[in-house]
Amino acid sequence: MTRYRKDPDAIARLSPEEYYVTQENGTERPGTGKYLDHREPGIYVDIVSGEPLFASSDKFDSHCGWPSFTKPIDPVHVSELRDVSHGMIRTEVRSAHGDSHLGHVFPDGPQEQGGLRYCINSASLRFVHRDDMEAEGYGDYLPQVETPA
Repeated sequence: MTRYRKDPDAIARLSPEEYYVTQENGTERPGTGKYLDHREPGIYVDIVSGEPLFASSDKFDSHCGWPSFTKPIDPVHVSELRDVSHGMIRTEVRSAHGDSHLGHVFPDGPQEQGGLRYCINSASLRFVHRDDMEAEGYGDYLPQVETPA
């Protein structure tokens, strides 16, 4: 079984924006994230710990300016915490083992898929293409990723 952790070497390799988002609870500017319009099959993992977070099959266009997902690929890898910053009450989403700030979850997602919208910063993610998942140790999650046409 793979063990995920907050990796100091991975943190040292982060860009200034990736560091700001994941380690300082920051937010990338809306519409600027590299995964906003990304449509390839695969999974999105924590850029710091590598733990699997979201599947491309659960990604949708919410028109909010950030990548949005209906659910985590495996809830054990996602922590949800009360966030009262910026004069709002929200639910923050963090990676469970890497403790990276990912974004927030809101109750305005597609109702037919559970009604949640995980609004996630691209800067907190690394994409693993479906074709590379087995080799990178994520083969168990292949059934959750759509098969290319």
